[in-house]
Amino acid sequence: MDQKRRKILQLGLAAASAAAPVSALADSQPDAAKSPSGAAAAANPDHVGVLYDTTLCIGCRECEAACNRRNNLPRTPVPFSDREVFRTPRRPSDTAFTVVNQYQGSPSTDQAAVPYTYCKVQCMHCLYPSCVSACIVGALTKAADGSVVYNATICLGCRYCQVACPFEVPAYEFNEPLKPRVRKCEFCTDREKGTGANPACAAACPTEALVFGRRADLLATAKERIASRPARYLNHVYGEFEVGGTSWLYLVGRPVAELGLLPLPTQAPPARTEAIQHGIFRYGLLPTAFYGVLAGVMWLNHRRRPDDEPGIGEVSDEASGGQAARDEEVPR
Repeated sequence: MDQKRRKILQLGLAAASAAAPVSALADSQPDAAKSPSGAAAAANPDHVGVLYDTTLCIGCRECEAACNRRNNLPRTPVPFSDREVFRTPRRPSDTAFTVVNQYQGSPSTDQAAVPYTYCKVQCMHCLYPSCVSACIVGALTKAADGSVVYNATICLGCRYCQVACPFEVPAYEFNEPLKPRVRKCEFCTDREKGTGANPACAAACPTEALVFGRRADLLATAKERIASRPARYLNHVYGEFEVGGTSWLYLVGRPVAELGLLPLPTQAPPARTEAIQHGIFRYGLLPTAFYGVLAGVMWLNHRRRPDDEPGIGEVSDEASGGQAARDEEVPR
């Protein structure tokens, strides 16, 4: 490639880069992702949530049983009272929307007599959900109350939601060959009846380790507990700012990484990915720049061809003359 062609390609790439200016990236971020810390400054006051206090959880698995019944999930091979399941850490699956895991050690410094800590896992119902952003057909949507719900009738089965979820929650029915679905907790929302979130797990908890209500109220309650019992709780409400904020809020008495919770950034992943996409395709600059580069390359290729160079299907005079001379030399 000569210097002129290299120059044209460099100009084309520069034009494509200009399609995503810094100002466009900043302006396209949603309000839920803008704050000094890069996380949600405030959630919608109508959003609901669950406050989960890990220091009160006793690992009874009543929440798992209630979830199983409410969502008509397959019957488990062993009863929910069986504690042998704690031998292996578990993740939500297509047949279990929530699971409780057991970890060695006391839940907090003022609970030294308690040998284990329990931690529940389910869909976090993010304020700015990555799964909803990644779904190309809108099968996953965020309801007015904050719950993230799924419509199997329009799902393509691409499983982009599985890749996008920072909490690795959505599961897929690989054993269903005809109509596989993405499966996860939907906050016990009944779309057919038009009812909103009403989580069975929270209603079934015997120790009130799970409390359902308005997210703003639950967050205030969590901070009150931290202030009143600093020896029990870490000064951290998991889910307040993680990935832009979540509807599930965790009170913990030990580092979250020790409880299987992922240490995640405060910025919601879609705030970056959508900003890049919107910036690149704004005003159609990227396609225009791309086709401009192709046109430049074609123009340069034609310009480099000498005027006397034969085109496609043409025969040069020299070639035709030589062929005529050879024909004369052939004896008749």
